[in-house]
Amino acid sequence: MERDLVAWLVRYGAPLLFFAQVFGIFLPLPIPDELLLTVAGALVKKGDLNGSSIAIAAVSGCLIGISLSYVLGCIVNVKVLHKKFPRHQAAIERAQAWFRRFDSWLLAFGYFVPGVRHVSAIVAGSSSLTYREFALYAYSGGILWCSFFLMLGYYAGDHWQEVADKARPHVVLGAIILACAVAVVVLVRLAVERRRVHS
Repeated sequence: MERDLVAWLVRYGAPLLFFAQVFGIFLPLPIPDELLLTVAGALVKKGDLNGSSIAIAAVSGCLIGISLSYVLGCIVNVKVLHKKFPRHQAAIERAQAWFRRFDSWLLAFGYFVPGVRHVSAIVAGSSSLTYREFALYAYSGGILWCSFFLMLGYYAGDHWQEVADKARPHVVLGAIILACAVAVVVLVRLAVERRRVHS
């Protein structure tokens, strides 16, 4: 499969990556998004693909896909999702539980959890989350997610497969650590602002 993926990326480049990102996020198609981004990064380093067009295709495809999912969530509520997608009950319930627990942060870091990224924006759209708040978290997370895997492939170069295999089990842990670090920064800033206001 990896050989086919490399051949398709070299042949079709940025358009393939763009559509794979849109449909891999908007529709729960079995597209290996992380692997695709990692391979694209390795091919950029090798000189087979243009770095700027690949980065633009990856990020724009990701953001369009997640936006379409949010719009779908605004149109269709969660009860309808449960009826229409009986095979995806576990993912929908997991995303709802995580969204209740982590709120908007799930949109930013849910990309790193396969299955959750596909439904987190739909759940957000069916909740009372405004588009502005959705965009802030989902778009930041999408840029971070695409950048992470493109850079992983770029710096791994010809060893991208080994690195991807070793990194795959640690992605969720890394996302949790990153989320905690961001939360600490936000809390510190809020505390500093409160002290400034009360002074």
